[in-house]
Amino acid sequence: MSRPLEFLRSVKLELAQVKWPSHQAALKLTMMVIVTTIIVAAYSGGLDYLFTIALQSVLNR
Repeated sequence: MSRPLEFLRSVKLELAQVKWPSHQAALKLTMMVIVTTIIVAAYSGGLDYLFTIALQSVLNR
């Protein structure tokens, strides 16, 4: 039973040493992730649309 408690104590000590980002930095990084995700999704969706149109034009000949 001491092993799980020892593990939890170790986790608590490690988390106390973590340098957490400030609220402002967390918001900035979150916005960067959201914007990047939207750009990649639009790019992927655009390519998918173009390839679908191209494939349909080839198959409907």
